[in-house]
Order: sequence, then C-alpha cells, then structure tokens
Amino acid sequence: MPDVRRLKNYVNGEWRDPDCRGYLPVENPSTGEVLAEVPLSTTEEVNDAIDAAAAAFPEWAGTPVARRSKPMFELTQIFKDREEEVSRVLVAEMGKSLPDARAEIKRIVENCESACGMPILQQGDKLIGASYGIDGEVIKLPIGPFAMIAPFNFPGMVPFWFLPYALATGNTYLIKASKQVPMTMQLIAEWIDEAGFPPGVFNLLNGDRVVAEAFMDSPKVKGISIVGSTRTCRIVQKRCAETNKRFQGMGAAKNHLVAMPDANLHHVVRNMTTSCYGCAGQRCMASSAIVGVGDEMYNTLCERFVEDSKEIIMADPLDPAVADEDMVMGPVISAKAKEFILGMIETGVKEGATLALDGRDVTVPGCEDGHFIGPTVFTDVKPGMEIHKTEIFGPVVVILKADTLDDAIRIINEHEYGNGASIYTANGYWARKFKLETECGMIGINIGIPAPVAYLPFGGMKMSQMADIKAQGKTVINFFTEDKIITERYWEEEG
Repeated sequence: MPDVRRLKNYVNGEWRDPDCRGYLPVENPSTGEVLAEVPLSTTEEVNDAIDAAAAAFPEWAGTPVARRSKPMFELTQIFKDREEEVSRVLVAEMGKSLPDARAEIKRIVENCESACGMPILQQGDKLIGASYGIDGEVIKLPIGPFAMIAPFNFPGMVPFWFLPYALATGNTYLIKASKQVPMTMQLIAEWIDEAGFPPGVFNLLNGDRVVAEAFMDSPKVKGISIVGSTRTCRIVQKRCAETNKRFQGMGAAKNHLVAMPDANLHHVVRNMTTSCYGCAGQRCMASSAIVGVGDEMYNTLCERFVEDSKEIIMADPLDPAVADEDMVMGPVISAKAKEFILGMIETGVKEGATLALDGRDVTVPGCEDGHFIGPTVFTDVKPGMEIHKTEIFGPVVVILKADTLDDAIRIINEHEYGNGASIYTANGYWARKFKLETECGMIGINIGIPAPVAYLPFGGMKMSQMADIKAQGKTVINFFTEDKIITERYWEEEG
C-alpha cells in the first residue's frame, strides 16, 4: 500500500502527532481505496486536551460576547468560500452524493450564522419590582469545557448542531471525530484554526471509545452531546448521570411517511424516493417506513414507489458523469454495515413480507470493492415485524397499509422511536390532527424530510432522544449556559 496521510489531533492551538495506540485505515466506501490513517488516541492524550480546554475557559468566558462572535463570522465565510473542497472530502470518505454533501455544508453555515447572533440570544431576563424595592434578574453564564461524540453519517453538520453555540456562549469545546470519517472534521479544524479562535478553545481528538470514555470520566468536562444508536446513547447517558454531567443524546429512528387518499402521487412519490434513499438511507431523518391509507392508495403507492425506486442511479458519487445528479446513491459506509443490512433483508423475507424490489445483487462497474446495496422495497409489511421495528440504516423501505388516519397514527405512536414523521394530504383537518397527535419530535406536512432549519430546534421523542434539550438554534443555548438568578435590593444612603 502506498504511503497515505496520517491524521493528527488538534490540541491547544497546535497540530500534534499522537503518541497513540495504533492507526486505523480510512476507506473510500465506493472503491475500497485507503484515503488516510486515523490515530487511536490514548487516555493521556485526551486528558491533555481536556486540560487545555479547561485552562482556556476562564479567559474565553470573560471575552465580550461580540468578540467571541468575531471568529465565528470568519469561519462562516471560510465555509462559504470553500464549500466544494470540503464537500468532496466528505463524499470521498462517507459515500453520500455530492448534492447531499453540499447541502450538509450549507446547514453548517446556517448554524454558524445563527450562533453569530449570540449577543442577542444569550441575553437574560430582568424583573423590576419583584417585591418592594427588590429586583430579580436571570443571567446566562458559560460553564466550562463541553465535548461531542460525532457520527459517521454527517461528520460536518452534526458537530455544528452544538459547536458554534458552545463557543459563542463562552465555553470551550472538544470533539471526537468518527473514526470511519475523520477527514472532514480534520479539514474543518484547519479552518477553525485559521478563523482565529484562541488556543485551547477548540480541540479535536481522533480515536475510538477510549476518547469517549475519557470525556465521560473527566470531572472537567461539564457536558456531552452525542448522535448515535439508542444503545450507545443510553450508555453515555448513564455515565453522564453518574458524574453529574449535562447530556444530549440523539438516538435511532424509524421515520414514517403517511399518504392519505387525497395525496397527489405525481408530486409525492419522487419526494418519498429522495427522502428514503438520500445518503443511502444512512441519516437520522431518512424515511424508511411508508404507510398508505386505504386499499386504493396503498396498492397504487406500492406500484409507483417501486417503479420510481428503480430510477435511482447507483454509482461512485464522485464519478464526473453523474456527480451532480440528484438521484445518485452511493454505497453504505462499510462492509460490516452492508452485512447487517443484507441480514435484515433476509429477515424480512423470512417474516413473510413481499420483497417487491431486491437491491442485494447490484453491481457498480469500477467499484467492485465498494459497499453498494441497491434500493430495496418490502410490501405487505405488518407492524411489529423486525424490518419495521429495527432501524436498518440503509436503502431498505417497508410499506404498510392502514385503514384510517387513526390507524396510521397508531402505527407510528406504538413504535419505540419517535424522531420524525410526515403526512401527505391537502386536507387541513387531517394535517392538524396528524401534527398534534403523532408522537414524534419533528413533523412534516407534505415534506419528506422534516429536518428544521438551523434557527429552530432539532430532536425527536421517545427512544429517539435521550435528553430534554434539543440540538441547534436558540434552544440549545440552555444546554451550554447556567442560569444564575439574582435577587437584589439597595437602601438609600444615609446622610
């Protein structure tokens, strides 16, 4: 194997060659090519970074809020100027389409822009006349170093649900990059350094669970955010509770799309297709369950969705011939992920669901070592089947039938996950009923991916979210600040 780049940690304003426990290959999932090697950092190295963040905190917290926002403005402009560069790095190591990668970077920009409004967003409250001659005040103060454990599917965007707000509120920050897709965050860290944040304010660590465990064990880390499986979120949640840390966990999902009898399938089917197969189904907002309400809608929907699924283009997303096509679908992240997805397809067959479209034997010329699975559709799926209960995290869609809207809502509400759900209808009554009664954190009305813009909170319900404060926007400021309540009175001076 030719020499490949070895990634570094970014600690206290400098790039460090880690004294690590070894390296793992970073693979292009489309081709199998090794792009880089990522270090497995030691506990000692992580603790050095935590110490740097703790040491940098007092001065950064005391910096006027407008001055804390200044490097965030610089970083925002860097993202705008170099969107294509980071998008292509992201595609190479993760496998999503180039249009999807560009959209991810645009959402990073939105979150940076939102955090730049911190001089307004971090303002507290004042109550004049809480009692006779007494006033009350609430001020929002930064707390200390925070940490984030990043996922592979959105290696750029997801950290920026938290990072800009943590820094702009006066905290310092540490990120553990995904060991499968660390190159995107490595490049972003270079830009953060260029933007002018003081040493120690931002730190990047590479590695495996050793890094995460050091975050959880350190008393200097005041809170942790994670996006991952529900099982992993629960482990981190328990550890944070034991050490009195703040915690945010965004877990697994099984997002449903409900098509009512009046839905206009001319518009709806393509919207469903892009929702289900974007990022090869590897996103927390991917729709993987469709519910047709009524026999006629269900039967027509099954036929038309399967036909539209066949229009997906399977390819290396960086192939110049198709790179800018909206309907391109790349590989899943790894051989291990592919094996799990193939096993779930076999489970669906054994459960008695109809395999209406089989994507198991797809071949992409020139990408024989890639981890490709084609669009796969099951019909005749019943609630409670494993393929309906499980987050498959791949291009596998299950279609169920409901007799009424109440039945459709019941299917969603009885599922353990409650991340997002959407309804397709022109009927205002049905839409209102759906958004009020469906137990999911993010609801779409004629929207296939109801992911909110950066200025609104992002998060689910039930076992899709292990936290009471959601990500991004104004709401996340409560996670990164401590309310201090002041009650004050002054007597008139005598003489």
